[in-house]
Amino acid sequence: MNTILTPPTLDDLIRLLKAWRFWMLGAIIGAVIGAAVYYIVPPPFRAKATVNVDFNLEQAWPKDTDRQQFYYLERETRKLEEIAWSDDVMSKVSSKTGIPVEVLRGGKLLLSQPAEAGWHFYADDKDSKVAAMLASSWVEAFVAQAQAEVKSGSISEFVKLEVTQSNNLLRERGISFSVYLLAGSIGFLTLAVFVVLFGSPKNK
Repeated sequence: MNTILTPPTLDDLIRLLKAWRFWMLGAIIGAVIGAAVYYIVPPPFRAKATVNVDFNLEQAWPKDTDRQQFYYLERETRKLEEIAWSDDVMSKVSSKTGIPVEVLRGGKLLLSQPAEAGWHFYADDKDSKVAAMLASSWVEAFVAQAQAEVKSGSISEFVKLEVTQSNNLLRERGISFSVYLLAGSIGFLTLAVFVVLFGSPKNK
């Protein structure tokens, strides 16, 4: 009998090809099971709100100084990230939604990789309306706090923020149905291949 550490031979590959009906059946069964899991235990809904962040490099550094622009972007981006997850912002979101701060920071809220232009604020919840409310509350609290920091001088005066998406947010499942189908299909296809290669004895 083959083992996992035994390299496949030409006979093994021929045997695998001959069993194509078996591993195709495994792929179909896997897809069916993936679909069943999706409907029985569906992933949470995900809502996305967006804030447009403009660092105004041309005004902040009118001269062509790439290094200074880089440090300026890095510094201000880091400050804004810290504001997004700050106690003040999280407390406001928690007060409006009734969800504890530790839960919000524990994976219910997600921030896309920040850069200039659109910052995407994601919120996950089994209730689509709650997910939308979370995302909307987060961007509003973030922008309000960031603008206050701009006025106080903690954030550069050249940084401009604008909420571009906070109402009537699109709410979709965090993981699509096709991913469940693909994962189930690949999983059982792999299992079927292992059964053919390592589970059945070689013909003598």
